[in-house]
Amino acid sequence: MAVRPAWAAWQDAERAADLVVIGAGVGGCAAALAASSAGLRVILTEETDWIGGQLTAQVVPPDEHPWIEEFGCTRAYRRFRNGVRDYYRDHYPLTPEARERAQLNPGNGWVSRLCHEPRVGVAVLRQMLAPMISRGSLILLTRTRPIAAEVDGDRVRSVTCQHLDSGRRITLTAPLFADGTELGELLPLTGTEYRTGAESQAQTGEPHAGAECRPDNQQAFTVCFACEHLPGEDHTIDRPAEYAFWRDYVPEMQPPWPGPLFGWTYPYPRTLEPRTLTFDPTLKAGGVSLWTYRRLLDPGNFESGFLPSGVTLVNWPQNDYLLGTLIDVAEEEKQRRIAQAKELSRSLLYWMQTEAPRPDGGTGWPGLRLRADITGTPDGMAKTPYIREARRIESLFRVTELHIGTDPRMRETGKSKEAVRATPFQDSVGIGAYRIDLHPSTGGDNYIDLDTLPFQIPLGALIPKRVENLLACAKNIGTTHITNGAYRVHPCEWNIGESVGHLAAYCKDTGRLPHQVHGTASAMEEFQKRLVELGVELAWPSEPGAIRSL
Repeated sequence: MAVRPAWAAWQDAERAADLVVIGAGVGGCAAALAASSAGLRVILTEETDWIGGQLTAQVVPPDEHPWIEEFGCTRAYRRFRNGVRDYYRDHYPLTPEARERAQLNPGNGWVSRLCHEPRVGVAVLRQMLAPMISRGSLILLTRTRPIAAEVDGDRVRSVTCQHLDSGRRITLTAPLFADGTELGELLPLTGTEYRTGAESQAQTGEPHAGAECRPDNQQAFTVCFACEHLPGEDHTIDRPAEYAFWRDYVPEMQPPWPGPLFGWTYPYPRTLEPRTLTFDPTLKAGGVSLWTYRRLLDPGNFESGFLPSGVTLVNWPQNDYLLGTLIDVAEEEKQRRIAQAKELSRSLLYWMQTEAPRPDGGTGWPGLRLRADITGTPDGMAKTPYIREARRIESLFRVTELHIGTDPRMRETGKSKEAVRATPFQDSVGIGAYRIDLHPSTGGDNYIDLDTLPFQIPLGALIPKRVENLLACAKNIGTTHITNGAYRVHPCEWNIGESVGHLAAYCKDTGRLPHQVHGTASAMEEFQKRLVELGVELAWPSEPGAIRSL
């Protein structure tokens, strides 16, 4: 195949591939990497200029399970994690101690074992994709979004995309398409059946589902930002126009929020009892503080003088946007809500600089400085909102709380918490582990935070019931509003996307469609064997004590 640069694709009105992946988030990148590494011709599109989704454009370090350093992820995801650490070793002035640390955590944030800058994530992902781009098996089109699709019965024939800068359009055709967008944008374009928001208990049988189906009741989204603290300096931003509204805003929640959103007291997710957080950007090391929670850079990891201050990511309860969703609303309204969410985050920063109570009894830290270079944007806000919940396909199989929740599984099996396991799936294409972690919702639900058991990813949840050649490879798989809270995190989304990429290669090799692979025992077994050979774990260790409830 002749190598053509990505821009050359725009010289054509139409381009064909073996797999078209719309959306280069975590799952989309993993799908494109897997499929193009297998020799498929792949076209990958991305609306922003950064690939990586929640890892990069949304500026969120990976939320992971406690066993991630030993097991519980794919070989390719481990390559990414090792690549991030090696990037710091190769390019940054680390201290000798940090350089030798096998499990280097650049930010030493306590939310994750690998808190890092988003641009490093972009660099490592591009390194991983570079060989396939160079040989021409992968075309990456950034600043590109889908605007239309041609569908013939139960098959997607093409997706038309538009370049956001030039306005030029290109039609992409392939035997298989994958939706890796953050909100499940291909689903309405292709007429693929989907759900949004919260199902009722009658629909799912889940103990924590509500009495009514509420499609507009969705988890809050967040526009994140990064900042540092320079004592003795004043970097106070201009007072945001909507500051007074957000400073005094009290979320309408059940159970009630304990006070204004801008405050250090919030409902502890597991109990909903009020808990007061600490925030102190003058902390030099350690400490359970919001400052160190999602810190991206810890000065203690670097040579003296390199980094005057740590850099932290602000993705907290205080800047969750609760006044509306981004799904199935007019584009003008969607952009209005994103702009308002940015205003919320700017207002939070201004409050921290001017009015936030300090441990010493004073107010405000004017030395907090917005780091727009970290987010890669003129306004210092993330390129895209952090999305927790997307459209979800009507899938061949739907994962519910009854499959992965600790208490429901204990009741069903009669086993103790130490002995019980999540429901085993015969069509497993990977594994994941995370609590059911739902942030407050647009419908007024407070946190829903529940114990789960390390679980499997069933292939049936990645395949729509009706449409034959479209696959879900992000947060848009067949979960419920409840179980989405466990499947939405970084290593699980990577595994979903990677398995979709491997499935595309298997379908090309065998001439089968995804439904046929899923519905044929011998094909399913053969595909699973291939996954294991390619470094995808399909089951958790079975030894007693090896894993536990989360």
